[in-house]
Amino acid sequence: MKKIVSLTVLTALVAGCMDLNSSSNAQYGNPAMEEEQLAPAESNLNTNAYLMAAAPKYYIGSPYKIEDVQYVPGEDFSYNQTGIAGIVPVELNGSKTSDGEIFNSNQLVATSKTLPLPSIVKVTNLDNGNSVVVRVNNRGPFVNTRIMDLSSAAAQQIGMNGTAKVQVQVLENESLAVKKATLGETEKAEAVKATPTQEVVATEKVTVVESAPAPVAASGDYSVQVAAVYSEGNAEALAKELAPYGKAVVVHEADMYKVRIVDLDATNARRVIDALRSDKGMAPGLLKAGKWVNADSI
Repeated sequence: MKKIVSLTVLTALVAGCMDLNSSSNAQYGNPAMEEEQLAPAESNLNTNAYLMAAAPKYYIGSPYKIEDVQYVPGEDFSYNQTGIAGIVPVELNGSKTSDGEIFNSNQLVATSKTLPLPSIVKVTNLDNGNSVVVRVNNRGPFVNTRIMDLSSAAAQQIGMNGTAKVQVQVLENESLAVKKATLGETEKAEAVKATPTQEVVATEKVTVVESAPAPVAASGDYSVQVAAVYSEGNAEALAKELAPYGKAVVVHEADMYKVRIVDLDATNARRVIDALRSDKGMAPGLLKAGKWVNADSI
């Protein structure tokens, strides 16, 4: 009799467990697994205020050459290329980018020779498979050996200590969204500008040297840094190309070759900076007596 009761109780308990499990699965499924499956790879992208913020301007620029290679900036939302990437020197912190932002090495930003500014791209380090989503907001690098330079923060996220082979893919939806935001803000800004102000802005652009190089002062405390590269040959070629803008020299510091236009007074430093931005889409930095200062402080 005891055996019959025990078997009955055991059967009931097993049935109860089976019913409980069945009920649990039907009601909840597997919440942990569902959450992982529903979270997209770039789930934090749309909530990143900086990446998706409007820029001061939407910049594409004109075709230009680096040595004998011509680059034609333009919209290409199918852009997917591999090449070598480097790291933007931290010393350029505070300089203005080609789309009017201020460079900050702690932000996830990058340079591109041809992509619209700003654009949103995914960069993958092909040496280790690590990826990061960055905001492209500046022209460069002005050498033919690299397709992109990353900020220190972005480089760190994908395990880059110097140069690395990377894959660069434009994120079309995000790039279109940031373009729309930027053009929307630009239209608002233009709408509130008075006509005289617009004329002044146009006059400033016209004064950028086009038919003749910016005059160079006999002496001055200012230097305009155009690029910092790893190749001495590329640095010398760039310095030669920039000779019409002033006294272009190559300064070797640590493992980098820095191209600078030196011996400028404040007036001519301002003219050189404006000319390089307008003519070549560059974002030069500014030094006074060897110390970095804001490029728009003069």
